[in-house]
Amino acid sequence: MRFMVMVKATQDSEAGVMPGEQMLADMGRFNEELVKAGVMQAGEGLQPSSKGARVRFMGKDRKVIDGPFAETKELVAGFWLWKCASLQEAIDWVKRCPNPMPGDSEIEIRQVFEAEDFGEAFTPELREQEERLRAQIEQPKAQ
Repeated sequence: MRFMVMVKATQDSEAGVMPGEQMLADMGRFNEELVKAGVMQAGEGLQPSSKGARVRFMGKDRKVIDGPFAETKELVAGFWLWKCASLQEAIDWVKRCPNPMPGDSEIEIRQVFEAEDFGEAFTPELREQEERLRAQIEQPKAQ
């Protein structure tokens, strides 16, 4: 199973406060543990929402909304993509994580859909397309 593990934004992260050397070192050690265990597939920090945008879909219309966004508690400041045997394993890893923010913080864990989750709607043609696209994504990594 794959899980998206999201570090929730805080007022500090939205203000662009950068982590200090100790936090970077602590997170580096934690990420190293995740990689050695074969759990971590990707992970990055995100710039504040003031440097981002949202696109709202209204039928065929699109509306661009520039950041910053008001609801800090609903924003994501960083993420990992993990491969774990269960939600409980992902929770156990998060509990070992250094606090990602200077004060109180929150990390959300969400399971990623896999092809089999879509049942018959995910036709053999769509499955082939998915496999082809994944192969194309992985190709540059092999070079």
